[in-house]
Amino acid sequence: MSDATETVKQTAAKAQAQVKAQAEAIQKASTTAFKDGVERSLSSLTELNAQGKKNLEAVVESAAAAQKGAEALSQQNLAYGKKSWEENVSAAQSLSQARSVQELFELQTAWAKSATEAYLAHLNQTSETLTASLKNSFQPINARVSAAVEGFQSAR
Repeated sequence: MSDATETVKQTAAKAQAQVKAQAEAIQKASTTAFKDGVERSLSSLTELNAQGKKNLEAVVESAAAAQKGAEALSQQNLAYGKKSWEENVSAAQSLSQARSVQELFELQTAWAKSATEAYLAHLNQTSETLTASLKNSFQPINARVSAAVEGFQSAR
């Protein structure tokens, strides 16, 4: 009977050692998996933070470009208003000195033509400035969107 008892003890010890080894292996694997998950999460958060910073910088750059465009438009409108006012005063003086109705109509026609041409030139200049300002304003944001799309495509 002692041989049977000894065999049972040895079998139980081997089984206990195997269970202990398996439990240690499972614990080690789960610890490694948890550690890897935490490291990946931290890495993702760091990347997300960097992307957020870049996005904020793009918005600030976009706002600065929009402000420059608004300043340029404001200066152009001010210059046009001043020039237009001066030309209108000069035209009014010329019209008041007309010696005949024929001369009055000729002066008025010349003034209307030059005023219309000046307005159209100003309108074209304003349109070009506005277009350039919008392009410059959206460029940093477009660059960030392109970078995000490339990042998503590379992640696939």
